[in-house]
Amino acid sequence: MIPAVDTLLKDIRNKRIAPVYLIHGDEPYYLDRIAEELEKVAVPVAERGFNQFVLFGKDTDAGAVLNYARRYPFMAERQLVLVKEAQQMNGINDKSTQTLLEDYALNPLSSTILMLCYVKEEGKPGLDERKSWVKAFGSKGKLLGVKKLYDNKIPDWVGEYCREQGAKVSPKACQLLADHIGNDLKRLAGEIDKILINLHVGEEISAATVERLVGISKEYNVFELQKALVQRDVVKANQIVDYFGRNPKDNPLVVILAQLFSYFSKVLLVQASKDQTEKGLAPVLGVNPFFVKDYLTAARTFPLPKVAGIIHSIRRADARSKGIDAPSMTESDILRELVFEVLH
Repeated sequence: MIPAVDTLLKDIRNKRIAPVYLIHGDEPYYLDRIAEELEKVAVPVAERGFNQFVLFGKDTDAGAVLNYARRYPFMAERQLVLVKEAQQMNGINDKSTQTLLEDYALNPLSSTILMLCYVKEEGKPGLDERKSWVKAFGSKGKLLGVKKLYDNKIPDWVGEYCREQGAKVSPKACQLLADHIGNDLKRLAGEIDKILINLHVGEEISAATVERLVGISKEYNVFELQKALVQRDVVKANQIVDYFGRNPKDNPLVVILAQLFSYFSKVLLVQASKDQTEKGLAPVLGVNPFFVKDYLTAARTFPLPKVAGIIHSIRRADARSKGIDAPSMTESDILRELVFEVLH
């Protein structure tokens, strides 16, 4: 859990609620989680029909939102006005709209809780916390920005989420989920919830459990491909490549290349590190100590110049997957050639 998010969630659960909230960033999972927590506690269930308003940015504007915010709750202590996808509000980037929001944030109605959830959209600038209307929310209420987690933090997030649900999980299962699903936290949480429903009481989530319940092939996945490459098992590596080629929807090349790049970049870090102990390398690599021995084995298998060459080959394969230099090559051909370059 991100510390600032955890603090805000605890405050909400303990009913230490501010009159205005502006939460923003490029990680919708946390924005949704905060909004859901506020919905649970802000207004009693029996009063929500008249005193809880959930609006969507594309369907409203600041004037309409503030009309809701300035009304008094109906036979209740307070009301909630929640605006999801506030970045799509009509005129949200106009000075006049921002002035309206700023004026309200500086003088909010004590019986209203107003929350704006502003999602940073891909390719567009995020919310600028230096703007006066944004600062106004922070001065009178809660302002929080949440960034997407880096890929190397995802396995830890999986482990923490499982522990929050009262489940034990193995390091390999965490890594397998992270590699297979990526940094889509909402989808990750959904897959973990699905696993938990099918677990026996007290059962640990193992790699085998993930493979069985998430639909990951036990023999043909990136873990096994990395293992085959390090063991220089030409037959096994090509069997996995063939399987990926027959099942491209479940094994997109862009994901495979990203995982191989991450793996061999860590091997490079091992070779550059003075401390070659598992305990010393774990924080350098940003992985659970359980996995360090795998990287040490790979570092002994491939000398430094070879690893540098492999990373170059992965970059070239990525360019080819985007149609650069080899527009006629299929994804299967690109991966097959990459594996050949790694092994020879």
